[in-house]
Amino acid sequence: MLALLVAAFYETARQGSVTAAAKRLDVSQPTITSRIQQLERHYGVELFYRRGNRLDLSDAGASLMPLIGQMLQIENDIDFALRNEQELRTGTLRVGTTGPFYILPAIAAFRRQYPAVKISIEIGNSQQVLDALVDFRVDIAVSSQQNDDPRFVRHTIANDRLVAVVHPSHPFASRDTLSLTELTGHPLLLREPGSRTRVLMEHVLKQAGVELPSSVIELGSREAVREAVRCDMGCTLMPRGEVGAYPDLRAVAIVDDMPSMGEYLYYLDARAGTRLITAFIANIADKSERA
Repeated sequence: MLALLVAAFYETARQGSVTAAAKRLDVSQPTITSRIQQLERHYGVELFYRRGNRLDLSDAGASLMPLIGQMLQIENDIDFALRNEQELRTGTLRVGTTGPFYILPAIAAFRRQYPAVKISIEIGNSQQVLDALVDFRVDIAVSSQQNDDPRFVRHTIANDRLVAVVHPSHPFASRDTLSLTELTGHPLLLREPGSRTRVLMEHVLKQAGVELPSSVIELGSREAVREAVRCDMGCTLMPRGEVGAYPDLRAVAIVDDMPSMGEYLYYLDARAGTRLITAFIANIADKSERA
């Protein structure tokens, strides 16, 4: 309310008349007069010396002019910044993901549409990226963990069966299929504890009666696991969609009844209407569901 009152005073002083101020602010002359009088009564000051139809600034009024000018400039700057945010001519999109493979096409499409928006990508395991989302450290989280927290809105962006992944020189590389029991005794590559991929891999191996060998190698990201396979350090299980088209990786189907592993995109329900998130989600074709 104060902003409306001081704006009426400021424009009247700048324009030299109530009539000109009313035209400038697109309100009636009585409204301008009423606002100036309300401001004077509330603070017990005299902002104009009134001589008939002539208005002259009082000393108190003159001292306020530069302060009000600064206030209105700040108001304009805030309006400009908010409009830029609304139209995505500025800002930062922060993405937390267990790996870039599934989400990079959507990020690339967003980048083409809004080149002025900065993009940061934080890599972590499924729980870490969801924790970052709750803490407002990221705007979007991509996780293989299916979480039913009511604070989240969830999109399913992939759903792939686990396959064995080996180097081209590995004995399994020429096979079309293999059973989990055949992995016994082979060096295995695992994600770190807390990873959804690791939990699922340990589960299916246990169900098949395969004990983890002492030669297990533990790595902290999907990309690290993939690079380790390319260096012929062992074999692993991962969703088929993450294997990619690398010539030095071989995906071999598992004959056992293998589960599928989903990949989910999350954002906070409380932020669902923000322009940044709405614009990014427009690049996700899959059906959204509330968690």
